[in-house]
Amino acid sequence: MSFDPRRAGLHPLHAILLSFPIAMFCATLVSDIAYLNTAEIQWSNLSQWAITAALVFGAPVVVWAIVDRVRSRGRGSSRGQTPYLIMVAAMWVLGLINAFKHSQDAWSSVGTAGVLLSLACAVLALAAGWVGHSRRNMGANA
Repeated sequence: MSFDPRRAGLHPLHAILLSFPIAMFCATLVSDIAYLNTAEIQWSNLSQWAITAALVFGAPVVVWAIVDRVRSRGRGSSRGQTPYLIMVAAMWVLGLINAFKHSQDAWSSVGTAGVLLSLACAVLALAAGWVGHSRRNMGANA
């Protein structure tokens, strides 16, 4: 069984870029939970850095998804790309809101709202990875 790029869900570089928001938003959630359990300020700092990394690598993922969606619309093969685009865009926007929330004082930044935003970002990142890797290019001939 060989790799057929015409049947792949995501371009390999796109998939590599998407792996960073997945890992970093999950790390944010874990470090938020650790902060709530220990009140050690470094966990809050780790969350801030992880969110920043997720946003930096997530921005090209969103741009790539938009370009793919626009390009596939012209070919009539956009099925399955809209949910993925919505997920990565929502992931990035909620991540930006989460970054602003985490820029507050440590205890108020990670409270209920911070953890819920981190959870939403992690779930959206994982769902986008799942959808992105499971979708197939409908316009390609097998």
